[in-house]
Amino acid sequence: MKLWGGRFTKPTNQLVDEYTASISFDKKLATYDIEGSLAHVAMLKACKIIPAADADKIAEGLQIVLKKIEAGEAELSEEHEDIHMNVEKLLIEEVGAVGGKLHTGRSRNDQVALDMRLYLRDAIGTVIQQLIDVEKALISQAKANLDTVMPGYTHLQRAQPVLFAHHMMAYVFMFQRDMERLTDSLKRVNKSPLGAGALAGTTFPIDRQFVADKLGFDGICENSLDAVSDRDFVVEFLSNASLIAMHLSRLCEELVQWSSAEFNFIELDDSFTTGSSMMPQKKNPDVAELVRGKTGRVYGHLMGMLTTLKGLPLAYNKDMQEDKEGMFDTFETLKGALALFAPMIETMQVKQENMYQAVTNDFSNATDLADYLVGKGMPFRESHAVVGQVVLACINNGKYLLDLTLDEFQSYSALIEGDIFDVLKPETVVNARDVAGGTARKSVEVQIEQALAVMEELTLHE
Repeated sequence: MKLWGGRFTKPTNQLVDEYTASISFDKKLATYDIEGSLAHVAMLKACKIIPAADADKIAEGLQIVLKKIEAGEAELSEEHEDIHMNVEKLLIEEVGAVGGKLHTGRSRNDQVALDMRLYLRDAIGTVIQQLIDVEKALISQAKANLDTVMPGYTHLQRAQPVLFAHHMMAYVFMFQRDMERLTDSLKRVNKSPLGAGALAGTTFPIDRQFVADKLGFDGICENSLDAVSDRDFVVEFLSNASLIAMHLSRLCEELVQWSSAEFNFIELDDSFTTGSSMMPQKKNPDVAELVRGKTGRVYGHLMGMLTTLKGLPLAYNKDMQEDKEGMFDTFETLKGALALFAPMIETMQVKQENMYQAVTNDFSNATDLADYLVGKGMPFRESHAVVGQVVLACINNGKYLLDLTLDEFQSYSALIEGDIFDVLKPETVVNARDVAGGTARKSVEVQIEQALAVMEELTLHE
């Protein structure tokens, strides 16, 4: 007979047991379920809802069950549906019928909401720490490449030279916003739903704040209906995870491009690449490609959760059993990607000479020629047209701007003087953009300092 079977005259169909059981995946919540139960029974004891001796016996039994589960010695059965019922069944086997008193004043509805919040609180902390590691790797590459000039792109076309350090720092700030979102979400995750019961609270004189304090929550969920039916915190995590995955995917796309023979800007370490079973010369950026590929998987879990919740009436519905697998898989997917990412970036070889050669064989300094003419008094629209004519002539003659003579420059405008050759050097072009957030070395050094300060603040807050 199931623990809830008193009202029933027939056992559930085996197919129903198999279809509705969640123990195959919610066993991940075992330690959190027992942690919550220990806090709950401590509250029942403090409020004198059950005898102190019974509470102590239950607590001892829960510790035994926890050790058995952690050691793989406990049999978790599909017959008992979920982790909550399995733990209670194991507890009763350890301490006898008194174990049934553990469920006084609570429901599986508020119990599962509690377990998920505890799990997600830890998961968010893990992801934040991993993001810090990725940022450290990016900043390390930025510091090592403060004089490495590379082509900057718009529309995947050469645009203006930038420092490779500047490019790395762009991703640092993306990941810092991800950390900020995760940190902010904790104030919504870190509230205790226990005590909400099935949906309306309980008749027992429980102390919800006692449990919240014991479990390290910032407070309690204010409304019992909301407490058991809310999965906003899961959606928010999946949304934040999707943004992280998107940022990782964008960087992966660039790593894949840059490591190709056509770009040849970087080389990923052998330990983070794979080969071909047929072509012996191949070195494939499979890790970057797979991280990019798994982004769709993370997005899918977000859309799945939103779709599950969109038509549900209050309060708990069995549909909400679908809230766990996507959350678990998203965290594991993200954790796996981030664990690989930091060392992959750290060990990446940057080919400074190839990058510099690329910016000397393009027209990414054309804007600086236009700005130079503006500095001499020419309206920008006119200078834009003049430089466009210069570039067209260079293309037709197989030249770049720095290949021209002063006479050739002056044939387009007498305003151009001999200093133009220094003005158009890639390093000059880069360092001329010494504005806040710009690509000049001094500006990028400031960005690194800013990022390190934010990282330290977020770490302390976390």
